[in-house]
Amino acid sequence: MARQEAASGGPLSRARASQLQSRGTFLLTFDMKVLGSYRLSIGGPLSPQQTELLQGTLDMLILKALALGPLHGLGISRRIEQVTRGTFQVKPGSLFPALHRLEDEGLLGGSWGESENKRRAKYYRLTRTGEARLADEKARWSRIALAITRALEAH
Repeated sequence: MARQEAASGGPLSRARASQLQSRGTFLLTFDMKVLGSYRLSIGGPLSPQQTELLQGTLDMLILKALALGPLHGLGISRRIEQVTRGTFQVKPGSLFPALHRLEDEGLLGGSWGESENKRRAKYYRLTRTGEARLADEKARWSRIALAITRALEAH
């Protein structure tokens, strides 16, 4: 049914979207004209050295960035860019909603402080629940990476 609704181009009702979400089914649709202008508004098109994040990867990268200690949003973005050697550059439009969601889920704690340039900034840190989730995510992504590597190397 979701395929029929998506194929027809009609929007899903709130009730239908809620029903799909409760079953763990997600439907992502977008308008290519809007997507092009959106990408330009958040930093332009990706260079050949950059890669789009896979779904779920951003959360893991945020948790990993905070494993060494508390950071404010810009510090998290810089650390992710540093540890991925520039492959992933997380823009504020993606980072801050993810930080707020992770904080709401109890994976991060936050407190206000002063940044290195004397501005007020919210510093995030991993909670115990966040540390446990990071360990789970590391194991899961290791399995995924191994499976993809095996598939690419298969003859």
